[in-house]
Amino acid sequence: MPQVAVLMGSDSDLETLRPGLSALESFGIEFEVRVISAHRAPRVLGEFVAGASARGIKVFIAAAGGAAHLPGVIAAMTTLPVIGVPIPTQTAQSLDSILSILSMPSGVPVATMAVGSAGATNAAVLAAQILALSDETVARKVRDHKVKLEKGVLEKDARVQDQFRRKQP
Repeated sequence: MPQVAVLMGSDSDLETLRPGLSALESFGIEFEVRVISAHRAPRVLGEFVAGASARGIKVFIAAAGGAAHLPGVIAAMTTLPVIGVPIPTQTAQSLDSILSILSMPSGVPVATMAVGSAGATNAAVLAAQILALSDETVARKVRDHKVKLEKGVLEKDARVQDQFRRKQP
């Protein structure tokens, strides 16, 4: 049963979201992916959000570019956590997407990630951390993920140190 709903306003956003979807898979988190535009299909979006809890959804990840209303509209319709992923745009070097998702009114929070694929990955990690609060299996995988990140940095550090040790007289 999916615990995370990943929504995008356009299928062109899918490539940006793929690293986040892979991250959810690596945590063993089931998810559903939908294309539902807040502007072009508001009725469908409302019905989807209204039925989310009954389907087992605990967290929304919503990606949008430009006016980027999708995450905010979802947040207005639910009490579940909403994580927004700004999609890169040509307009204003993606600031339109970032500021649209970031500028939510008081009482309607959306956790705003970085723009693009890094933001999609971080959205997945944040969703996993939220789910880990009540799921020890996910919590263990999140801890393992953090250990893997640290190990990768230490390996890179050792390589850099070794490279510069050889250059010293």
